[in-house]
Amino acid sequence: MPVIKLETKIKAVKAVVFDLARNIDLHQISAKQTKEKAIAGKISGLIELNESVTWRAKYFGVYHTLSVKITKYNKPHHFTDEMISGIFKSFIHEHHFKEEAGITIMIDVFDYKAPLGFIGSIIDILFLKRYMTKFLSKRNQVIKEYAEKGLS
Repeated sequence: MPVIKLETKIKAVKAVVFDLARNIDLHQISAKQTKEKAIAGKISGLIELNESVTWRAKYFGVYHTLSVKITKYNKPHHFTDEMISGIFKSFIHEHHFKEEAGITIMIDVFDYKAPLGFIGSIIDILFLKRYMTKFLSKRNQVIKEYAEKGLS
């Protein structure tokens, strides 16, 4: 399974960054380019352990739905969301947070499997991994912006 690992340094308290990372409303702001909207489950506010959310978004000109559930949660150190249905064959997205000298280091580990078997592997090599890296990086930059401006 391909893995995307990102580290984002943020000048804010770890607990604030943790909450922003699980904020459904902020996620919708960060994903406005895909018209991502929470349509079922937890649709606003902070998602918690064992809660799920279903997203509807437009990728490559086609609307898709994707449902994820928070399966691990240790505030404010880490949480994990896992796909329960959607376009990917599977994914597990770990969110880790550590604080060093007043800087929070937010670490994303996105472990996924593209759909469509061999064809999906080719799609991943051609553009999916690059696309998902850009999508997650954009999300992290929005979290950083809000955290550093004291918005929550």
